[in-house]
Amino acid sequence: MYPEDINQKIPPRRYQSAAVSTLAAAPAPAPKPGTSSAKTVQRAPNTLFGELTATSPKLEKTTETFEEIWADIGDCTRCPLYQGRTNIVHTEGNRRARLMFIGEAPGADEDAQARPFVGRAGQLLTKIIEAIGFKREEVLIGNVNRCRPPGNRPPTEEEATMCKPFLLREIASVQPEVIVVMGNTATRNLLNAKLGITKLRGEFQDYHGVKVMPTFHPAYLLRDPSKKQETWQDLKKVRDYLETTAKSNS
Repeated sequence: MYPEDINQKIPPRRYQSAAVSTLAAAPAPAPKPGTSSAKTVQRAPNTLFGELTATSPKLEKTTETFEEIWADIGDCTRCPLYQGRTNIVHTEGNRRARLMFIGEAPGADEDAQARPFVGRAGQLLTKIIEAIGFKREEVLIGNVNRCRPPGNRPPTEEEATMCKPFLLREIASVQPEVIVVMGNTATRNLLNAKLGITKLRGEFQDYHGVKVMPTFHPAYLLRDPSKKQETWQDLKKVRDYLETTAKSNS
């Protein structure tokens, strides 16, 4: 756990003890007898997305509004997911945000309320956001897919392909400094990643000139709290990077 480090890094007015304990308190599982407690995970190179190279063009900032993008989406029937949805769940938050969080698709609560990350996983995400010194309304939150898949299954690559261009248009409009992409499905579908989240997490990647931090999805953390400490390490890197760039630009 990292309470001293947290108090040093986050200004007191932004520090939320409950949020920090939610994210950092889960102990890692004890190593099995005869094994090392230090597990080495091979890290991926910083440019590993199938559709990208080191010279991939940056996303140019646009003057397009979210309302214009959503008007193009309309009452979407581009993929079969529309057949079971209650609502299209659009991206939510500060449209001048420095930080954006992206998941895979809405769940039942999100589908009912037409808002991203409002269920149990969303409540944990809000605490994570507060733990790194932001308020939920200061960041941008969305999903690769805007319609709930039946039974909360992961969206297919084909389904994600239909939604992804609209998300990229939102990213180009906002130009966040950092995107936190959460979970295997979102990382694969947004970034065309060829490796799993356990190898990608914890290191900044580059996506069309935007820094991307892959990490575990909050829903996964609810199922496996032992991953909260690793997620906290990932989010500390995001926080520290944004603090550094804010100081250099001041």
